[in-house]
Amino acid sequence: MAFKFGSIAATVFLGSATILSPEAYSQTAPQPGATLFQNVHIFDGTGSSLSPSSNVLVKGKIIERISTAPIDAEPGTKVIAGGGRTLMPGLIDAHWHAMLIRLSPAQAIGGDVGYNNIVAADEATDTLMRGFTTVRDVGGPSFGLKRAIDEGIVRGPRIYPSGAMITVTSGHGDFRQQSDLPRSMGTLTRMELVGGSMVADSPDEVRLRVREQLMQGASQIKLTGGGGVSSPFSPIDVVTFTEPELRAAVEAAENWGTYVTVHAFTPRAIQLAISAGAKCIEHGFLMDDATARLIAEKGIWLSLQPLPEEMREGFPEGSMQREKADEVWPGIDQAYRLAKKYKLKTAWGTDVLFSRELAQRQGAILASLVRWYTPAETLAMATGTNAELLSMSGKRNPYPGKLGVVQQGALADLLLVDGNPLENINLIANPDKNFLIIMKDGKIYKNTVPK
Repeated sequence: MAFKFGSIAATVFLGSATILSPEAYSQTAPQPGATLFQNVHIFDGTGSSLSPSSNVLVKGKIIERISTAPIDAEPGTKVIAGGGRTLMPGLIDAHWHAMLIRLSPAQAIGGDVGYNNIVAADEATDTLMRGFTTVRDVGGPSFGLKRAIDEGIVRGPRIYPSGAMITVTSGHGDFRQQSDLPRSMGTLTRMELVGGSMVADSPDEVRLRVREQLMQGASQIKLTGGGGVSSPFSPIDVVTFTEPELRAAVEAAENWGTYVTVHAFTPRAIQLAISAGAKCIEHGFLMDDATARLIAEKGIWLSLQPLPEEMREGFPEGSMQREKADEVWPGIDQAYRLAKKYKLKTAWGTDVLFSRELAQRQGAILASLVRWYTPAETLAMATGTNAELLSMSGKRNPYPGKLGVVQQGALADLLLVDGNPLENINLIANPDKNFLIIMKDGKIYKNTVPK
């Protein structure tokens, strides 16, 4: 009898482990068939021009063949007449918060978790239908949403999740109220229970919180190393984590083969993060020339965002958040100029929070990069370049394979654009009209090619 009970217990335990394994989630969606794109001009995600008229064969999830010569369509292959239009990689947003787009801060922290997940799922579908086939989520409880997307329950982009932002008491991402103080060690607040942010005030606490995110399937780890605009108790000039705390996060992440990215605006916050071993800086809007040189010398990634003016104006006049936004926004132009001057490894993202209307302008925010870059450079940043950043997750990468490019052997995330975005970058600002095909993982989610 004891043997039978032990066998049953082992079966239940092992079955549960299989269900919970994050690596298994992406394997359950149905496999797509074959698709042949005929007569398309390719933007491959890395170059500066379009290809001659070409044909592209997708089998399953992979781009199997690209040729200027005709490709025979096997029985059952879906044939798309490209009509000389542009075929390009799906877009990638490297600074996204999937769970925090439509909700207010109060709803995100104190609202019903089931409702919040349904709202986020609907926004994920909208994100995919804007042509964004991949996002790097840099803070929020998106593990369940990612699983639902990977299993085909919800239509949405690939999600590279960070899990909860790791912050300190009073740091950026600490949305607790003063009534939550003093903090009782071992007691979690609502903000932490829902997985939006985790407070860690020592190296040991940092290790614990980082490992919890990795256990849940984080592909990279996000810390907030300095003050931020939207948080209620974090002045822009402050440095939050100590170097030993940052090093603890880096060590824990590197032990899992992945990296730490750090929210930092000021030179001191950026330099401390780099000294501790962080591989990517989020924002960097207030960096100076010496800090930009350091980023270049160390080969650090800079994840920049051309934040629109509407975002700044969304904070009420006279509020602390508006005052901080007024301090930060003038630095955006300088940050991009320094990035170009020192040829920094620069990723692109939006960092939209708490605004469905701004999220709907995701493509327009990308197009605004032409203030500093050519259309080809802009599109390469949001495809091939961003994919290079994602690959730093190593074996924690939830989607092994080549992303962000139109190349043989790459994952088939593709957009068919009605026009040439290298000549008219604003085509990507109106995806409803101009993206005729949206394909992710070889599966077509939108097809409005004229018959």
